[in-house]
Amino acid sequence: MKIVDVQCFPLKIRPQEIYLGGKPDDEAADYYYRPEYRCVYSRKMETCLVKITSEDGQVGWGEALAPVVPQVIAQLITHLFTPLLLGANPFNSAVLNARMYDSMRDRGHITGYHIDALAAVDTALWDLKGRLLDLPVHQLLGGNFRDSVPCYVSGLPRPTLEERCGLAREWQTKGFNAIKLALGYGVSEDLKNVQAIREALGPQATLFLDAHWNYSVSEAAQLAAGLNALNVSFLEAPLLPEDVAGHAELRRKSALPIALGETERTCYQFRPFIEQRAVDILQPDVGRTGITELMRIATLAQTWHLQVAPHLSVGLGPCIAASLHVAAALPNLFMLEYQPPVFEVANSLLRQPLRCEAGHYALPTGAGLGIEIDEQRVRESVWSDAC
Repeated sequence: MKIVDVQCFPLKIRPQEIYLGGKPDDEAADYYYRPEYRCVYSRKMETCLVKITSEDGQVGWGEALAPVVPQVIAQLITHLFTPLLLGANPFNSAVLNARMYDSMRDRGHITGYHIDALAAVDTALWDLKGRLLDLPVHQLLGGNFRDSVPCYVSGLPRPTLEERCGLAREWQTKGFNAIKLALGYGVSEDLKNVQAIREALGPQATLFLDAHWNYSVSEAAQLAAGLNALNVSFLEAPLLPEDVAGHAELRRKSALPIALGETERTCYQFRPFIEQRAVDILQPDVGRTGITELMRIATLAQTWHLQVAPHLSVGLGPCIAASLHVAAALPNLFMLEYQPPVFEVANSLLRQPLRCEAGHYALPTGAGLGIEIDEQRVRESVWSDAC
């Protein structure tokens, strides 16, 4: 069995609602800087899909988490990885994974876009292997510990606290009783928001807070103490992601579990956080790690009695489906993230929608990732200026 074709699809999709809130503006530039998060975002939904075809015509789909300039991923796969893939046996996926990682290792490209591109190919190879064997990916990973995947609603993208409370109550009435607030606006402001949401939802709700790397160790410790009093279940990304020692110090000071990991791609990057006891809950994103590396990270976490809550933000169909298969196969799963506006866009590119209801994702049961990409819709969404 040989790989005969590799195609990339850098996508830019105009959503009904901008990620993190707001309405699209056709006159505004696609990219804008959010000073509170010190990060560039797009007003469109951007990602890069990859399609790998075997000689018998079977295909596998993968996706890189590429919220900005997805054409970079497409170029890397097309010009760097495709020569390594063509003619190869897709069942040699671990060998191919190692060769793709090694291909730019001595140039220092051991994270970032290079690994994002690798992640997309890795997921596509798992999808292809599953389809060739007529087995779902979670079976190839050793089986599913659960038939559905528990999740939390990520973010309440409304401009006022009153509106955020109202949206939280809406989700609670739909059976979603776990919610993460995306804040980081100062200790007192964050605590004010969490207090209001707690009062709106009651003591039975599970709450988390994503601080978007905005605090010092002392500020984060103060915030964690206040959140712990409000029965918040974890504090995500409290410090800059490069600060391993700071996270370890914070964890020693705080009774509140610390979650992090969306910026990390490999077990090498997670290892110092784990070994220095700087984290309680790891959050690798399959769109940045691929399936193979996420399972390695989860196994490493398990040996240190840590849980894994896979990060899931603007990844579309293949990312979400891959996350579900991995989450089902993890013995140390915490919960999976759920982004409602992104989920809607993802389903628009699938022939049969993924399902998430009453706080749980349904696990796809078909071969491979268990999804069918509407390739015509995908091609219509390709960024025409990408190449």
